Amino acid sequence: MDTKGRLIAGSHNRNEFILINADEVARVTSVKELSGQICQICGDEIEITVDGEPFVACNECAFPVCRPCYEYERREGNQACPQCKTRFKRIKGCPRVEGDEEEEDTDDLENEFDIGSNSHNIAEAMLSARLNVGRGSHATIATPSELDSASVAPEIPLLTYGGHEDAGISSDKHALIVPPFMSHGKRIHPMPISDSSMSFQARPLDPKKDLAVYGYGTVAWKERMEEWKKKQNEKLQVVKHQGGDSGGNHDGDEPDDPDLPMMDEGRQPLWRKLTIPSSKINPYRMIILIRIVILGLFFQYRITHPVNDAYGLWLTSVICEIWFAVSWIFDQFPKWCPIVRETYLDRLSLRYEKEGKPSGLADIDIFVSTVDPMKEPPLITANTVLSILAVDYPVDKVACYVSDDGAAMLTFEALSETSEFARKWVPFSKKYSIEPRAPEWYFAQKVDYLKDKVDPAFIRERRAMKRDYEEFKVRINGLVAMAQKVPEEGWTMQDGTPWPGNIVRDHPGMIQVFLGQNGVRDVEGNELPRLIYVSREKRPGFDHHKKAGAMNALMRVSAIISNAPYLLNVDCDHYINNSKALRESMCFMMDPTSGKKICYVQFPQRFDGIDRHDRYSNRNVVFFDINMKGLDGIQGPIYVGTGCVFRRQALYGYDAPIKKKPPGKTCNCLPKWCCCCFGSRNKNKKKKSNEKKKIKNKEASSQIHALENIEEGIEGIDNEKSSLMPQIKLEKKFGQSPVFLASTLMEDGGVPKGASSASLLKEAIHVISCGYEDKTEWGKEVGWIYGSVTEDILTGFKMHCHGWRSVYCIPKRPAFKGSAPINLSDRLHQVLRWALGSVEIFFSKHCPIWYGYGCGLKPLERFSYINSVVYPLTSIPLLAYCTLPAICLLTGKFIVPEISNYASLIFIALFISIAATGILEMQWGHVGIHDWWRNEQFWVIGGVSSHLFALFQGLLKVLAGVDTNFTVTSKAADDGGFSELYLFKWTSLLIPPLSLLIINIIGVIVGVSDAINNGYDSWGPLFGRLFFALWVIVHLYPFLKGMMGKQDKIPTIVVVWSILLASIFSLLWVRINPFLSRGGIVLEVCGLNCD
Repeated sequence: MDTKGRLIAGSHNRNEFILINADEVARVTSVKELSGQICQICGDEIEITVDGEPFVACNECAFPVCRPCYEYERREGNQACPQCKTRFKRIKGCPRVEGDEEEEDTDDLENEFDIGSNSHNIAEAMLSARLNVGRGSHATIATPSELDSASVAPEIPLLTYGGHEDAGISSDKHALIVPPFMSHGKRIHPMPISDSSMSFQARPLDPKKDLAVYGYGTVAWKERMEEWKKKQNEKLQVVKHQGGDSGGNHDGDEPDDPDLPMMDEGRQPLWRKLTIPSSKINPYRMIILIRIVILGLFFQYRITHPVNDAYGLWLTSVICEIWFAVSWIFDQFPKWCPIVRETYLDRLSLRYEKEGKPSGLADIDIFVSTVDPMKEPPLITANTVLSILAVDYPVDKVACYVSDDGAAMLTFEALSETSEFARKWVPFSKKYSIEPRAPEWYFAQKVDYLKDKVDPAFIRERRAMKRDYEEFKVRINGLVAMAQKVPEEGWTMQDGTPWPGNIVRDHPGMIQVFLGQNGVRDVEGNELPRLIYVSREKRPGFDHHKKAGAMNALMRVSAIISNAPYLLNVDCDHYINNSKALRESMCFMMDPTSGKKICYVQFPQRFDGIDRHDRYSNRNVVFFDINMKGLDGIQGPIYVGTGCVFRRQALYGYDAPIKKKPPGKTCNCLPKWCCCCFGSRNKNKKKKSNEKKKIKNKEASSQIHALENIEEGIEGIDNEKSSLMPQIKLEKKFGQSPVFLASTLMEDGGVPKGASSASLLKEAIHVISCGYEDKTEWGKEVGWIYGSVTEDILTGFKMHCHGWRSVYCIPKRPAFKGSAPINLSDRLHQVLRWALGSVEIFFSKHCPIWYGYGCGLKPLERFSYINSVVYPLTSIPLLAYCTLPAICLLTGKFIVPEISNYASLIFIALFISIAATGILEMQWGHVGIHDWWRNEQFWVIGGVSSHLFALFQGLLKVLAGVDTNFTVTSKAADDGGFSELYLFKWTSLLIPPLSLLIINIIGVIVGVSDAINNGYDSWGPLFGRLFFALWVIVHLYPFLKGMMGKQDKIPTIVVVWSILLASIFSLLWVRINPFLSRGGIVLEVCGLNCD
């Protein structure tokens, strides 16, 4: 869509449409239509029938498919047209396949069983050689005359793909094409034809007819054969098979030649599943089962041995322990079958990027969301956009949409500067294949760039590019400085027009196409990906649904402009660290065997700018490298909000495609009136009719009427209720935009043909208007789901309920990297927002405890979703359990009675099983003990602070209707040597952990002092209480360091130990005061006479 580089603003409800600083609207370049004479599957020309008409495989949409591909799809494929998904009907002269018995009007028994038919032989040979998926058939095409002469030969060797004939073979003895009933559907092999029962007669030639009628001898046929041989020579190695004394292979099994490839590289799977070695996973599973048994014995002992003198403490501890055990089960069992996946990028290129032809990779729309440029610095957003524009992917298939939900002119101007700098940065990064392609992080790398790059041109261009980037940073920082003070009359654009977004909560929708299809190219004259600025309309009185609403607006406007079948969403601070990240995701999405059922590909989150010790567990390694791998072995990982590639059709709320069962092994070679297979045919027919009814009901949401009926005015179908009803249903689901409705029908993407630029601009403004989603299913069943500030969990959950599965992709080089809040207060606020979203889901109708039964969600996947929404509830038992040690030390009581030898064994076994589970998880998840321990520490810190506040805020919102404003987490533009790590920001979230820390330290001091005063007998019972209290203090130690900050460069550990040792020595001094007698004061009679 060409906008001449101008800003489009408008409001559909107010009937406003403004093209700022532009005189006219350019036309959209029409899409080049296919000629219709090229097969869209194999790329060969479509043959002409004897009637002089092109071969038509599908009578519904006339999708260009050649006859060999048509027959192959019917025999080996899904038997449906790739475009309209209508089942291929049998054409006369073609062999019968499973399901043809229902088509009574297409019987052609004469041609069906004409073994000598040359067209059938040619199709069989072409497909067995060209589409040799898993069979590796090697055969060339033989004429009927050659077949006659070959039938008397005692042995016929197999020719190679190279077209080189063996010197000992005459030209009239070529490879034999065996009919299907002779080879039993297996490989084609050389075999002796001495048995007369195995011979067959070819159809005789009529000398009066042209050879072209029989499909060979023509120039087109010869050219097609030569082109086919050339393709095979490029893909496969040449393997020669010579006839020997043994007579070759006669049994139809696979050959013994190890050099024969099973299938060519371009047709192999694009990824593979790597299971965890049994030496690691089997002991892990055994420990889990043993731990469950030990937990049963533990609770049996705890419940049957109450503490009578501290019954309240005992009961509280038992309730907390039971809750911890239940939460552990919900967290543990989804990790039962962890897997990892490996992609093959070279195979993806071989399959979809053939030399001399346009790239066959799918289009991708990339969404970048931002709100407040003061908390999300424009320089970070610019680096993210630059990494997207420089990604290793065809430029005409990438479109970057930046959502400015704050309508800030600072973001708009920064994006304008970014588009100018991209003209220099993109060709430089692609020319030298640098990584990462975000300039801020590329130039910040502490590596010697001269080590592997010895090209003087690279050194010169790199230095020049660094200077250009420094100038670019100065301009961006200048914009930020200027934006600190807003003029009283508001911002104005360069042409004097007032900025439409001066009133943040009341402004029209805005669209600006910076790059792509408007003549802007890079400095080397190459095309650049699209870059589009979008700010949806906002008006008072409307609920705009925060980030989820912004993502849905981007989804609609992208469907109008580019309509790519796949979407990638990233936060503004998550740049593409691996330029091949999009190709990694396409290895799963475009895989022909399993790609259709994948709704999204989730990448792990990796972070820059985190301190070496990761004090507050910002990396979250345990979740991303252990939990997510476990979910990938069930139904796929949960959606974590960024770094995720979606299938657009899955976001539209459609059900996942149903996997077809393989046909039964029944007789299908004789007519259906044959008595030997009559019963099985009727049974299969009834079963198929029932399955079709189920499929029809299951796919009711995805079965939609023809595309030509979706037009403004809906002409020609006013009197047809059968066609009008689907239109009404679509409008209720997706809204009243005819262009957008038409785009939802295009499974493979693409913009509707014939649409003018003005109409597209009008529709683009229409779909981002604030009232477009009213009375539709947006946010309920379509797009990002509303109802929680953590829309990511809810959106992924709904897609899994529709039967889709997701995939977890962990490339060797991290695909995306972002910034994390390293300050304690910011980190706690981030965790608070996540926990609040989980509480909102827990109290909503979409809670996985009671929602989605009877659909495609697997039980262990449901366990994971239940754990993701109930974990904030653990804050109350955790807070109570962390308070018990201090109470026990202060009162001198304990939650466990005097334990016996049996109880000691149970406690020791429980501790060992807990430690063994963690060690084995670290082993198969490749997680270090430091990361695992930081995760355990912050689980306690976040549990007694952020999770607790989130639970109360969620209850207030549900019961009292008190809403909590969403706070954007600040992103630092510069780590500054981790200066923010030591910055202390007071917040109410610090009160609960600080209180726990103080009372436990006081309890330890009181307990030790009592033991010192009471003698050695009191030290034995004290050890249990001290261990309990020290467990809490050690887990809260990072919080203590964060509270103390950095005191004049004195290490925190010195301050902590100083206070602790001072307290201990003070107590000891009181105990061993030399001025007091150990036996007490002795009173004696004074010997002096005072009188």
